[in-house]
Amino acid sequence: MPFDLSLYLVTDATLCQHHGLERTVSEAVRGGVTMVQLRDKQASDAQMIDQARRLKALLAGSGVALIINDRLEVALASQADGLHVGQSDTTVRQARAAMGPQAILGLSINTVEQLHDAPIDQLDYVGIGPIFATPSKQDHAQPIGFGGLASLIKECPIPSVAIGGLNASHVTSIRRAGADGLAVISAICGQPDPEAAARAFQR
Repeated sequence: MPFDLSLYLVTDATLCQHHGLERTVSEAVRGGVTMVQLRDKQASDAQMIDQARRLKALLAGSGVALIINDRLEVALASQADGLHVGQSDTTVRQARAAMGPQAILGLSINTVEQLHDAPIDQLDYVGIGPIFATPSKQDHAQPIGFGGLASLIKECPIPSVAIGGLNASHVTSIRRAGADGLAVISAICGQPDPEAAARAFQR
């Protein structure tokens, strides 16, 4: 499936509690979110499969891809559009073999060494960051800033999305660094109006 990294929403179960997961995602997509990643470190596989199936139905016909964070079994069972893995998660080659050539696969990258070691031929995009420290991920790697982002993008032959502590005020800097888009969590999840929060990025 074609995908658009412009505004990539990563869900957070706690932050989405007020509106609920589906309403948050639905409103965010209406506001301009172009890709959705289901991330929930606390949920069981069964709970995540149920969530993913509901989101997949909600996104049907929208052109917005549904990506699962980390859990290959969930991605397969829910027939999600793809999988995003970190450096210590499911290997990219394992995921590609299981999900097939049509799946969208992404990998988190923090250093040029990780980028050079990555199986680029198996990937569709990389997530680069964190740009800034973020409370939504306590064990994140050292923040790289916009300068680090630009340096990594120069070395990267495939599409990239910036992540980590980003909000609408950072759009110009992210574009200037050369990223294809930015991924956000708290800038949309947990906001009083997810649709308006997403529209702020488009402006």
